[in-house]
Amino acid sequence: MEELLEISPAKVVHIVFQAREKAMAEAELRAFIEALNEDEKASLVALVWIGRETFDAEDLAEAIATAKAEATTPTENYLVGMPLFADYLEAGLEAIGISPTEVEEDFFDR
Repeated sequence: MEELLEISPAKVVHIVFQAREKAMAEAELRAFIEALNEDEKASLVALVWIGRETFDAEDLAEAIATAKAEATTPTENYLVGMPLFADYLEAGLEAIGISPTEVEEDFFDR
């Protein structure tokens, strides 16, 4: 399933951390998401949708395609305005078989 994802898990975990610190780093979080390419943004939205159970993990490709087709609001506004955004991202990663904790450990072990 990870091969369908068009964003690196490390970027997703980075966004989760920034989202949890949103009060202090909202401008940085918005800028980071805004700088992603369209494929990465669609994958991010798809992970959120999977995390909040709008789509099943097996439907990742469909969720990504839907995110691309329905993108009308800037992704950073859509996601940052969502109260449980970081939780949904983590749940989405876990649902497709990626451990946010392992990604975090790999990221900080470098």
